[in-house]
Amino acid sequence: MSSTGLGSYRAVRNYGSLADASPQQVVQLMLDTLLARILEARGHLERSEIAAKGEKVGKAIGILEGLLLSLDLERGGEIAANLQRLYDYSVRTLLKANLENRPELFDEVADLVRTLKAGWEGIGEHGGATR
Repeated sequence: MSSTGLGSYRAVRNYGSLADASPQQVVQLMLDTLLARILEARGHLERSEIAAKGEKVGKAIGILEGLLLSLDLERGGEIAANLQRLYDYSVRTLLKANLENRPELFDEVADLVRTLKAGWEGIGEHGGATR
C-alpha cells in the first residue's frame, strides 16, 4: 500500500472510531493527538526544521482551541474554568516556545497534557461517562 493510501486508510479508520466514541473518549483522543503534535514540534525544533515545527505548533493550538470550544462554563463550574485557564496558558506557552525556540516550554506543556490525560483516563476507570 502506498504511503498516501495508508494515510487515507488511517484517516478513515480514525474517523470511524471517533464516530462511535463517547464524549470522554473524544477528549482522550484529542489529548493523545495534542501530545503527539507537541512532541513532534519539539523534535522539529531539535532538527532545526522551522517550518515543520510551526506547522505542528499550529495543529496543537488548533486542538487546544477545539478543547476550549467544548467547555460548558455554565454547567462545568470551577472545573471548566480551570480547564479554560489551562488551555489558554498552554496556547500562550506553545506560541512562546515556537517564537523563542525553547524546548523546555514544549516539555512544560507536554507535562501538563500528560497530567490532564491521566486524569481523564482515571475518570474512565472509575465509572465516568463512557458508552
